[in-house]
Amino acid sequence: MSDTAPALDTADNAKPYSVSELAFALKRTLEDAYGFVRLRGELSKVTHHSNGHVYLTLKDERAAIDGVVWKGQVRGLSVRPEQGLEVIVTGKITAYPQGSRYQIVIETMEAAGVGALLAQLERLKARLAAEGLFEAALKKPLPGMPAVVGVITSPTGAVIRDILHRIRDRWPCRVLVWPVVVQGDAAAAQVAAAIRGFDGLDGAGALPRPDVLIVARGGGSVEDLWPFNDEALARAVAACAIPLISAVGHETDTTLIDFVSDRRAPTPTAAAEMATPVLAELSGYVSDLGARMHRCAGRMVEERRGRVRHADSALRRVPDLIEMAAQRFGIVSGRLGAGLERNAAAHERDLVRTASRLTPLLLQRPQAVQRQRLDSLTARLRPCVERRVERLSERLAALSKLHASVNPERPLELGFARVTRADGSLVRAGASLESGEAVDIKFGDQVTRQAVIDASAPARPLRPKARSPASSQGDLF
Repeated sequence: MSDTAPALDTADNAKPYSVSELAFALKRTLEDAYGFVRLRGELSKVTHHSNGHVYLTLKDERAAIDGVVWKGQVRGLSVRPEQGLEVIVTGKITAYPQGSRYQIVIETMEAAGVGALLAQLERLKARLAAEGLFEAALKKPLPGMPAVVGVITSPTGAVIRDILHRIRDRWPCRVLVWPVVVQGDAAAAQVAAAIRGFDGLDGAGALPRPDVLIVARGGGSVEDLWPFNDEALARAVAACAIPLISAVGHETDTTLIDFVSDRRAPTPTAAAEMATPVLAELSGYVSDLGARMHRCAGRMVEERRGRVRHADSALRRVPDLIEMAAQRFGIVSGRLGAGLERNAAAHERDLVRTASRLTPLLLQRPQAVQRQRLDSLTARLRPCVERRVERLSERLAALSKLHASVNPERPLELGFARVTRADGSLVRAGASLESGEAVDIKFGDQVTRQAVIDASAPARPLRPKARSPASSQGDLF
């Protein structure tokens, strides 16, 4: 027998895989073979999903691979995934069985070189500037004499010692130090938390609210200072209500919070000088102000004393002033009598001239004119009034006749009677009455109550009978 026959039989008898079995077998193979992969490439198609995950593509000049950063890993990334950023990522290769695709699940991400970091920083800086976080109008002024200074820096090292020493030499105030790490992945989050913590103090507890904050760190490389280029930290600085001084690195070092803070200091020592005045200078300034105040007060007293001496020299001529006023008063009082007489004579002449024109004829003429108008109106109105009265009299007579004709008592005066039931309703037909029912019969002079004997009996003529003394009307039933 040949060797090919068994092989053919084996192929024909092999168990077929299902699609799911093959897909998951490949997924396990990829994950076992590439459980840890470190890749370098350029980010593209970066999508920050609403559920917190980040979907992206890593590519180079000849190939591309899809990638995903789960929500729990996004916060731990050292750089923010952005379109066009060259990065180095670590993770594992896995497959997506439903689409027959493979991808890398990214656990860490870092920029591939200083150039990539600076490019990302420039894009972030442009975006924050477009939002207005760098506007000069948002910068808060520093307090002139702070009572409490808050310092956010590492508790060890020369930076905190320089700041405390400089503040102690210049200005006696209380210093609160919030210890943080100033390098590494956790630095940005700790500094932002310290800023929010100081800003959240209300001063009612044991810790007072600082009047000014200093964020300080010594010099270093771009990678060392990179936590201070974090977007979340920059937004925390912009949202802080307390004036904040940025003192990160040396004078040539520039970070993102330098643009957002209210004041940038070239060194931590310079930040302490910006935050506090010099007590000796203030004391000298106060002493100078006191001396100037005494000199001004002396000049004012001398000026007032000269004005008093000048007024005293003027008051020595008071008798002369009184004598001149007395002379003017005598002249005017001598002219007053003659002036009053001339004024009275002039008014008397005016009165005589006016009285000569006042005669009874001036009053009688208007009265005669008004009397003539009244007589004319009376003659014109009398016929109209008489006609109106006549028409109203005729109308009244007609209404009186109508009233007499519809008066319900008038038929009673002619000998008729009105029959009503006990409830006051009028009896219009005898058939509507019932035997034994009481009715009231009203005549012209009185009302009597009678009872119906037999309402169904035919009507019979009435027989006259003798009237009783108590009634002048007979019984109709």
